[in-house]
Amino acid sequence: MEEIPQKLFADGTKVLLVYYSRSGNTREIARRIQRIVGGDVVEIDPVAPYPDDYHAVAKQANAELSAGYRPPLKTKVEDIGSYDVIFLGSPIWWHTIAPPVQSFLSQVDLSGKIIFPFITHGGGGSGRSAADIAALSRDSTIRDALVVRGDNAGKKDIIAWLSRG
Repeated sequence: MEEIPQKLFADGTKVLLVYYSRSGNTREIARRIQRIVGGDVVEIDPVAPYPDDYHAVAKQANAELSAGYRPPLKTKVEDIGSYDVIFLGSPIWWHTIAPPVQSFLSQVDLSGKIIFPFITHGGGGSGRSAADIAALSRDSTIRDALVVRGDNAGKKDIIAWLSRG
């Protein structure tokens, strides 16, 4: 774990990085964040994997989001209540967080947690992800998101984001 310029968390703060990544960009950003802040890492894994073909994924994601469908997950986080800070990663699909991330947020109680969202996109920005994360994480403190095109965030970018707290 590398030091950030100012102490971000009090001693004893328990950190969880949880993310969904189809192409690998969000996974790479999660790894970079974890090298800086430490903590446990959990990748969200849907029961039925998404297709490899980008256009098939886009079509499926649009249908799921339009219908409000939340895919079932294999992922379970043991004792999520023991974590103080959650780093939450998602690619942007149709201007919001991916359906597996929506499923995760709808299944866990993050009341009282501090959530640091990190968002990857292919050129469309973060869309309405912040509002959707807040709606699914009531009674949590949501920090400003790290918004990254592809996996183009290096250590300095992540430290600058973390330093803003």
